[in-house]
Amino acid sequence: MDHTRERVTLARLPSGVEIQTTVHIYDGDEEGPTVYVQAAQHGREINGTETLRRVHERLTAGEGDLAGRVVAVPVADPLTFDHVSYTTPEKLDSINPNMNRVWPGDSEGTLHERMAANLWEYVADADAVIDLHTGSADMLTHVVFMEGDEECRALAEAFGTDLLLGEEAGEDADPEWAARDFGGKLRVAATREGIPTITPELAHNKHLVEDAVEAGVEGTLSAFRHLGVLPGDPDADGDRVLARNHLGRVVADDSGLFRADPDREIGERVEPGERIGVLYDPTTYEQLQVAETDRGGILYSLTQEATVTGGETLLSVALLREE
Repeated sequence: MDHTRERVTLARLPSGVEIQTTVHIYDGDEEGPTVYVQAAQHGREINGTETLRRVHERLTAGEGDLAGRVVAVPVADPLTFDHVSYTTPEKLDSINPNMNRVWPGDSEGTLHERMAANLWEYVADADAVIDLHTGSADMLTHVVFMEGDEECRALAEAFGTDLLLGEEAGEDADPEWAARDFGGKLRVAATREGIPTITPELAHNKHLVEDAVEAGVEGTLSAFRHLGVLPGDPDADGDRVLARNHLGRVVADDSGLFRADPDREIGERVEPGERIGVLYDPTTYEQLQVAETDRGGILYSLTQEATVTGGETLLSVALLREE
């Protein structure tokens, strides 16, 4: 196997300073598929970056006879990475502050569109894409794929988290999907180009958490085995649960303090109308809202940050799918 790395210019700041990142390329001794893997598209989501560092160690230490090519970008968005943020500062891209809404990008567009366009050159040559993300500590680790695409689903299953979320797109999706510009996500843009793509959400942002990183490493290598980049079979351990990400959320009716009921935890199965917690006014102690599940399924996110503002997500439930 041959490993090379190159500094790639994604765009330029007004001062002329180049926004650069490093692209790692691993070429196997045998022919095979090309896999594109990236992390830290949102700069505070760093467990994917550590995942790729450990995958690098495994590959260069001779994890297996590599076939084909792996292209890895540990920091896809240096701007948000430097600011430990989800979006870029407004002054730099007020139109498209979220890079994961502009794929496949535009070489003559806004800053993030130009950055995405330069990375898309690698994506377009790939046979599969793994876009590593990191949810909050309030979210159950899972993999998202486009509903109805069997190759994407198989790749998600191979990655190996217990929860798989199929996400409907376009006209089939909840209106929230279009309202939040999800059509510009890397997963959606690549899948529509016929490139099987998954988005693992490893849980825990801003902190390097061992369980999250190891889930990322083992999942990525398992996906490589599924694709034939590494020898062997993908890890089949675990109890896969297939659900649908309906994009609905239970949000705070008003601002205040939210206390989740202590017996509630992410990953549990719930029925519609179950009480999950209470939102109250911290100064008057007035109860503002009893947060209840809006449907049955798996409670896969539950905020633990007690100070919330009106409209902020309190919890999310994924719909269980019947095969």
